[in-house]
Amino acid sequence: MRYPQTFIDDLKRQADIVRVVQDYVQLKKKGANWMACCPFHKEKTPSFSVSPTKEIFYCFGCHKGGSVFNFVMEIERVGFPEAIKIVADKIGMPLPKMVDDSRFEARRQEADVVIQLNSWAMEWWQQQLDSSNEGRIARDYLKQREISEETQKTFRLGYAPDSWDALSIFLRNKGAAQEHIDRSGLVVKREDSNHSYDRFRGRLMVPVLDVQGRPIAFGGRTLTNDDAKYINSPETAAYVKGRNLFGLNLTRDEIRRSGFAILVEGFLDLIVPYQSGVRNVVASLGTALTPDQVKLLSRFARKVVVNYDGDRAGVQAAKKAIEILLAEDLEVKVLVLPDNADPDEYIRKFGVTEYQRQRAQAQPHIQFVIDSALRDRNLHRPAEKAEAVEEVLPYIRAVKNGVQKREYFDMAMDALGIDRENVNTSTWRRELWQTVRHNRPLRSDSVQVLTRRTEATAAEQRLLGLLFADANLRHEVLPMLREEDYEDLATAPLFKAVFELEREGAQVDFDSLNRKTEGDEFAARMIPLVLMNSSLHGSNEHYSATECVSTFRLMKLDQRIDELKRELVIAEREQDLERVSKLATEQIQLSAQRQGMLQPQSDTR
Repeated sequence: MRYPQTFIDDLKRQADIVRVVQDYVQLKKKGANWMACCPFHKEKTPSFSVSPTKEIFYCFGCHKGGSVFNFVMEIERVGFPEAIKIVADKIGMPLPKMVDDSRFEARRQEADVVIQLNSWAMEWWQQQLDSSNEGRIARDYLKQREISEETQKTFRLGYAPDSWDALSIFLRNKGAAQEHIDRSGLVVKREDSNHSYDRFRGRLMVPVLDVQGRPIAFGGRTLTNDDAKYINSPETAAYVKGRNLFGLNLTRDEIRRSGFAILVEGFLDLIVPYQSGVRNVVASLGTALTPDQVKLLSRFARKVVVNYDGDRAGVQAAKKAIEILLAEDLEVKVLVLPDNADPDEYIRKFGVTEYQRQRAQAQPHIQFVIDSALRDRNLHRPAEKAEAVEEVLPYIRAVKNGVQKREYFDMAMDALGIDRENVNTSTWRRELWQTVRHNRPLRSDSVQVLTRRTEATAAEQRLLGLLFADANLRHEVLPMLREEDYEDLATAPLFKAVFELEREGAQVDFDSLNRKTEGDEFAARMIPLVLMNSSLHGSNEHYSATECVSTFRLMKLDQRIDELKRELVIAEREQDLERVSKLATEQIQLSAQRQGMLQPQSDTR
């Protein structure tokens, strides 16, 4: 059933939007516009405007806007039908008979039946938790997790007895028809018969309530060693996966008041912070965050702090969530707690004050993504550099605001060593920016080519020149070189070619080098350049092979010291004290090694 469209249109015209808004917020007339403190984000600047001629409202601060119905839906947190009733009541317009929509009505009625069955089940499970002998296992578990009785009642927690049909019998005794029970999600139909059995058995029960506080689904946590830690309700007429957020019915007002939401993964990751006084938190029901969930959340806040687990799976889930949040133009920060702790265990161990301190230091999403891309990668290795760039770009593309997108792009490129000043990388940096700016597809080889387009250092060119030019020096230098000296350089194919030609006793010249490096564009460009330079100095006595190799290794040490500086910043930001100590020790050792290598050169001079 629904209201006739002609009635909705008439109601919208007759409902003076200014008058309706005035019932909720004091407006001060200024010129032709009505300006006031926004009732949604409480900003006291003149950002809120109501246009009686256009019959719309808009806030230039939080960007909420729409018709009188949208305003009432936002301010009252109700659905469209309820908003129509409220507006009609305010202006004294009688409601007409609803238009028959049989499919909609049948679905709504079935959803009402499911919610009623869920309500009975929730109340019965609460009784089992409170007073049954079997429920002691759940009471002991909650005590162990430091969940108070008050919190248990707030979240309507319960216990499902370890029985195949105890709930089914209870529901039938309440008058429920078996066909309705079978479609409720509370039971599972047997494959070999028409009989069913209770879905939730021997588990702590956590109701999932919609924004209006109605039980639409459940999560059941094992209290033994079952393989499935949680089992959840299937989709029903009342519940569609990915459209609801756990806890939002309790936390929506605080989210709106504080202006941001903390997004966590699991039930207890919300329940424990809520119990400790963190009331602007919601959970994504243990599944990957969906666009529908983000749209729902965006009704209450435009800023989100993602606080998922810090393990590998949690980091990947957080990165997926970031993309979806950015698509809705939300401001996103990421909180990774020390030692990869989840919010539940961290608050119980360190307290809510320390948790809030950590939350206040949450990273902007782009820094989190950059740090993740840099972790365990050597940017001097072309393949790893390409992987890092490709990992970061989607999170820049997803940003809606053009100014922020450019800022994030520059941050990422600088961190990943795609230098805007370098004549070689600046061109590719500009090309990458154009693809990101206009959301154009990236050529499959663009990033790989970019990361290989690094100018050879003077030490590389000088050493290769010596190897190309003089066979005697080549015999002296090659035994001094180790593969790790050059393996992660862009010129590595040239060094490998020289080694192979030396082993084969072949001449080192343009043709032989090209044959050994066939297909490598960078090598093809470098070979004539180095050969021309080497022909100018030949085996000039002023060039020392030992000095070149030492300089070469100093360059490698400097690269690793630079990497350690970046890794230390990340480790310190994450308060990973063990990693900070390890990296600092390595940095001291390498600095001492570098000084030791420089000392003989100084003594010689």
